[in-house]
Amino acid sequence: MAGSGEQFAHLPTGIDLCHETFGDAGDPPVLLVMGLGGPMGWWSPTFCEALSRRGLFVIRYDNRDTGRSTKIRQHRVSRLDIVKAAAGLLKNPPYRITDLADDAWGLLDHLGLERAHLVGVSMGGMIVQTMAITRPDRAASLTSIMSTTGRRTVGYQHPKVLPGLFASSGRTRDDYVARSLRSTRMISSPDFPTTDEVARARAYETYDRGWTASGVARQLLAILTQSDRTAALARLDLPVTVVHGLRDPLVHRSGGKATAGAIPGAEHIEVPGMAHDLPAQLDGTFIDAIVGTIERSVHR
Repeated sequence: MAGSGEQFAHLPTGIDLCHETFGDAGDPPVLLVMGLGGPMGWWSPTFCEALSRRGLFVIRYDNRDTGRSTKIRQHRVSRLDIVKAAAGLLKNPPYRITDLADDAWGLLDHLGLERAHLVGVSMGGMIVQTMAITRPDRAASLTSIMSTTGRRTVGYQHPKVLPGLFASSGRTRDDYVARSLRSTRMISSPDFPTTDEVARARAYETYDRGWTASGVARQLLAILTQSDRTAALARLDLPVTVVHGLRDPLVHRSGGKATAGAIPGAEHIEVPGMAHDLPAQLDGTFIDAIVGTIERSVHR
């Protein structure tokens, strides 16, 4: 089922969110939230259409500072800011994970949706966890993929990925694509490889839709300054599934384990051979996890 085409939600906060929907608006809504630097296209149309065929109204969108959504350009980020944030010393980032969660609720308000099933990957997992914590009456279910709780002792990065994480993206479109290919090779699933052709096409699309290094840096500050949600997660009362790859070098599997352990009744799925990406070969695994979580909400 084809998507609605890109549209814009103009939020009262002044943030504009670019979004697209798939399926019948009368079906249960599921909101897909992407991670650091990722526009909504990282949820592939094939994936969204397959999910909608399971009887769901699927919504994907660009977080602020990605894609065609608002860029917070007035807030510049230095390397010193990132170092201070990593050390827990930055007090006033441009925005926080809670602000990104409020953006998502604002999008659902714009669409006239009181409740929704929430799905997030990596930073998106942090956002949907926060959404469920701050508006538990509006969260119908939660699927958190390759994410963590905000506790610094879990979900840490393998040292091999740190140089790539902080490397310059260069000055040109081709510089960005070359760097993106290197990053993809470092964090992609060894048992479910993504071809260079696919990765290159996605990188060009990401750049052309409005990628900015400063936007990624601002999102990174939100991640580095997030609070530990463990205690708040323990108070959640909704169906939850946590999915994590056993080969994830960017968010260690301990992050998924801690998330599932914190939430009463959460299901925990660990995927052998999966790293820190959404390979098309695992679309069925992710869709089954999401649909299974939603079905559990129906029977509560």
